[in-house]
This record gives sequence, structure tokens and C-alpha cells, in this order.
Amino acid sequence: MAVNTFNNDYPLQTFSHILSKLPYSKPFLFVDSLYAIDENGVEGSYTFPADSYFYEGHFAEKPVTPGVILTEVMAQIGVVCLGIFLLADTHSSDIEIALTSTQVDFYKPVFPSETVIVRSTKDYFRFHKLKCNIEMFNTTGELVCQGAISGMMKSKKYA
Repeated sequence: MAVNTFNNDYPLQTFSHILSKLPYSKPFLFVDSLYAIDENGVEGSYTFPADSYFYEGHFAEKPVTPGVILTEVMAQIGVVCLGIFLLADTHSSDIEIALTSTQVDFYKPVFPSETVIVRSTKDYFRFHKLKCNIEMFNTTGELVCQGAISGMMKSKKYA
């Protein structure tokens, strides 16, 4: 998958069937759009609203998006959305999700109102554990952070 820097090379798709299964709601939903998804990875984006609760007090003079929130964006797009896609054959909308590990390196700050693009590549999905290598870019294509995130994903139907 190529990095989408808003020269949208992908056909217009909503992926609403995946987005509707996300177990999050505002203010903790960090997925705006998905651009591409297949059995090997996913790419999507999120724009940080300037009035997000986590900016208040996270550097009083110049708010910066906390690394834990950047990690959450990577996990929601790169692991959870991909896991929902991979579990689509279970015909269940009731999916259990648990984060198991993260290792993320940060290179650039993300400020209020910025949009980030997340690209995830599946490392493996077996025994209900999904591990992905994930990169986050700003809209100019600069690498913001990268790492590996793992989670447990399974349908309650097969619990």
C-alpha cells in the first residue's frame, strides 16, 4: 500500500461496514476514514480537532498531541479496523478486543487540527492474536511515528 498523502489514488469507498463495528465513540473514536484494506493491511486517517480534551494542559503554551493518543490512533486504525476486516467471515458484530503490546518510536510532533495517515501491515494473525507493523505520516508524507502493536481479536460467537 502506498502512503496516501491526500492525492487519493484509491477508489472512493466508505468502508462503513468496518467503521460501524468499531467499539468506540467520541471523544475516544480516532478513525475518520479508511482508504484501503485487505488481508495484509489497512490505511486510514484521523484529524485531531483543535478543541480535543487532551490538549488542555498538555503543554500550556503550545499544545501537542500526547504520544499515548498517537498510539491509540495507530491501534484503532492499524489493528482494530484490520482485525474487524479479518474476522468478517465470522458474521458477528460482537467482537472482543484487547491490546496486548505496543512498541512505538516517535519522530515528529502532531499539533491540533493536523491530519495523520496510518499505514498498517499485518505481521501475523494466529490464535486470535493480531500483530501489525504500523507507520503514521503527516499530510506532507513525513514519518511521525512507527512501531509494532499487537492485540487479541475474536468473535464472541467463537469464544
